[in-house]
Amino acid sequence: MTSNHDGFVDEARGREILGRRFRAAGLGLVTDHPMTLAGKVVRLDGFDPVRRIGFEYVTTEAGDREELSPEVLEDLEARSARGELCVLLIDEKHVPSEAALERAADRFLGVALRRMAPPPFEERR
Repeated sequence: MTSNHDGFVDEARGREILGRRFRAAGLGLVTDHPMTLAGKVVRLDGFDPVRRIGFEYVTTEAGDREELSPEVLEDLEARSARGELCVLLIDEKHVPSEAALERAADRFLGVALRRMAPPPFEERR
């Protein structure tokens, strides 16, 4: 396991693990995808703009806790509640191992893929 000085899965390894799980689920990820939330441009670690499913691995190393302000999180939650997108926010402090991160991604994807059905074929072009 690649970990930072606090023993958590580090940013690069966490993004790699999540990206692999999301791609295995058939998602076409754009890394560092810019998204305007609460009037602020935030870059999600991975996001499929067609399926509108993505992830952000929250780490101290990347400064994510500062970027994901309460206003940004509120906007993200509101958009999710309206069915506009589905984003996994997972904090390094809540995953004790790479295996736990993989399990969390798989559980999230099981729900997100059902919730965010692919658009009709014509819209995917």
